[in-house]
Amino acid sequence: QVQLVESGGGLVQSGGSLELSCVISGSSVDLYAIGWFRQAPGKEREGVSCIHSGGDTTDYADPLKGRFTISKNIAKNTVYLRMNNLEPEDSGIYYCAARGPKRACTVYSVYEFWGQGTQVTVSS
Repeated sequence: QVQLVESGGGLVQSGGSLELSCVISGSSVDLYAIGWFRQAPGKEREGVSCIHSGGDTTDYADPLKGRFTISKNIAKNTVYLRMNNLEPEDSGIYYCAARGPKRACTVYSVYEFWGQGTQVTVSS
C-alpha cells in the first residue's frame, strides 16, 4: 500500500513562493507516477502537475506553466512542487497522488493513492 504525506503549505503574500513536499512510503517514489492537484473552496479539484515513474518527464496544467515546477528526489522518496509568483487564485488544498506502478501521467490521469492535503493560502 502506497502512502503519501504532503507538507509545506502555509500563508504567503501575493508574489511569494512556496515549496510543497510529498513523502511517499510503501514503495519507491520512482516506481510510481506522482501528481499534484488542488481544490479551492466551492470549486472542483484540478490537476496541477505530474512526473512520470522511472524518469523526469513532466506535465503541467497550461495556465501554471512557467510558475510551478515539479521534481523528485529518489533518495528521499519525495516529490516537490515549487510554486513561484503566487496569486490569491492559487489558494486551496494541495494534494499529491500516486499512479502506477510504472506508469506515465498527465494532469488528467486517474490516480489510485492520495494524500490528505496541505493548505495553501495566498493573501493579496
